[in-house]
Amino acid sequence: MKKLMAANWKMYKTSAGAEQTARSLVQAVAADLPGDREVMVFPPFTAIASVVEAFAGNENFIVGGQNCYPADEGAFTGEISPRMLLDLGCRSVLTGHSERRHILGESDEFVGKKTAFAVQSGLHTVLCIGETLEQRESGKLAEVLARQLKSGLGELENGVNQEVLSVAYEPVWAIGTGKTAGPPEISEAHGLVREILQDILPNTGAAIRILYGGSVKPGNIGEIISLDNVEGVLVGGASLQADSFSQIVLG
Repeated sequence: MKKLMAANWKMYKTSAGAEQTARSLVQAVAADLPGDREVMVFPPFTAIASVVEAFAGNENFIVGGQNCYPADEGAFTGEISPRMLLDLGCRSVLTGHSERRHILGESDEFVGKKTAFAVQSGLHTVLCIGETLEQRESGKLAEVLARQLKSGLGELENGVNQEVLSVAYEPVWAIGTGKTAGPPEISEAHGLVREILQDILPNTGAAIRILYGGSVKPGNIGEIISLDNVEGVLVGGASLQADSFSQIVLG
């Protein structure tokens, strides 16, 4: 199973800036990329075409969309469909990122609809889950993860496998704050996620990749990626520069 080294560029970078960063990333890591790793970048929608072009010819460099709507088309102003992402050259999509949940108000049920529709449309889907600091401190970690996974995957069939689905665990309190969950916290959460995945998807849950996200940096990637049940990372701020993200990819 390849480690998935993913970058979420959020609402940063124009088309030209994204292309420059993508080309610099390819130049920095393509020749040295281990055979057990692949790179995935989620640029803003306006920069997808530029990044696809920059990654052309590099099979292990994948472009994804940061979000999608669960319909092929329709009167949904401001939204984008999986079919549109595929048409641009995307092979993946994020669903359920904490900023979509907590800032833009997406419910667990809506995230589940988007996840199922994206998978059924042919996009490798990275379902994001994670708890707030208040939820962790009140002992609700397992409850939150179980609820988000069961809702997020509730409309999928057991045949879903690692080729079409990954899960990214992101403690909300460690996203963009400089705080990082330590190895014990990451191991605990990823162990819980694995147990829940195996319960929901008995045939394939053991093989679904679980990524860690939350202030991942070149300085801590080695420790994080070596933990059990950590099959990759989803990087925010440290992925915006090709130099720092390349160190993470190769770390």
